[in-house]
Amino acid sequence: KQWYQRRVAITAGDKEHKYPTDQVKMMGELGLMGMVAPEELGGAGMGYLAYAVAMEEISRGCATAGVILSVNNSLYLGPLLTNGNDAQKEKWVTPFLDGDHVGCFCLSEPGNGSDAGAASTNATLRDNGQYELNGSKAWITNGYESEAAVVFATTDKSLKHKGISAFVVPKPAQGVSLGKKEDKLGIRGSSTCVINFDNCMIDEANLLGKAGDGFKIAMRTLDAGRIGVAGQALGIAQASLECAVAYSQQRQAFGKPIASLSTIQNKLADMECKIWSARLINWHAAKLKDDGHNFTKEAAMAKLVASEAATYCAHQAIQVLGGMGYVSDMPAERHYRDARITEIYEGTSEIQRLVIAGNLLKEMVQ
Repeated sequence: KQWYQRRVAITAGDKEHKYPTDQVKMMGELGLMGMVAPEELGGAGMGYLAYAVAMEEISRGCATAGVILSVNNSLYLGPLLTNGNDAQKEKWVTPFLDGDHVGCFCLSEPGNGSDAGAASTNATLRDNGQYELNGSKAWITNGYESEAAVVFATTDKSLKHKGISAFVVPKPAQGVSLGKKEDKLGIRGSSTCVINFDNCMIDEANLLGKAGDGFKIAMRTLDAGRIGVAGQALGIAQASLECAVAYSQQRQAFGKPIASLSTIQNKLADMECKIWSARLINWHAAKLKDDGHNFTKEAAMAKLVASEAATYCAHQAIQVLGGMGYVSDMPAERHYRDARITEIYEGTSEIQRLVIAGNLLKEMVQ
């Protein structure tokens, strides 16, 4: 927390679309970039509860740093640690723990946002023992800076989602090209782009798990990733609340600080309640994962309520600040822009409700 207060709170990356290289390196030096990796591989060997707390604290200062931390831990390292063999972990995990190298996660495509099973990117096993990868992946965080990608591609179209496989693809590599950096509403310091694969040859040794395991790997990865995104959303929500509280104590109206007005107090109270409700659900989901229990429903709940709390708190912070909340002199407008993506990536709020309801109905039947 002290480190965050000194080093992570930045705005230049937001205004200039600048990747926070120094902050990522410092997070690596603290062991945060490999929190979920075991110590024998060079990681911090910490659980998801600690990771959830770290995600919140980092994102309080910089949501961009938070998403980079989340992608490297949950989406890149996560599937490798769960499904990779020893050789893959040595090659693709250990070098990506200190902030010098980051990975990315390639699931979404230009035509299949929430329908992850409709992957048109394909991988064909050739006679030389290599897979030939063709297709495009969209909305890839860390797309420009990453030096390896976990990529999902169809290896048997007749099996539909059961014919999707997962691969580790080095970057740069022949046949891999990047689209333009997206000009985003928020988290502007992170790069987001399309990654194209054009006759990209991948060794069979780069297959994660077995052929056809890809969809299951992707869904398990997203379950864990939602704990990280919930932490990011909570950091944005907490920063919004702190901004609103500080301003309300300084701003004078009707001869007294506006913090003494019941209208303002009601907003602050609602913000605090929403933050703590989401925080406790996220900690519960993280503890379930750490203890080896099923956490799919709880992770979806955490991601849903935390992301909606972030949007709500950022909105209310601007209301408390009034005109000052609408200008970049104050961080409220950045929190508002950063919050919105948390309801979209790693499963929209609509998808989270489907996941929650589906699991709830199964539990009730049992």
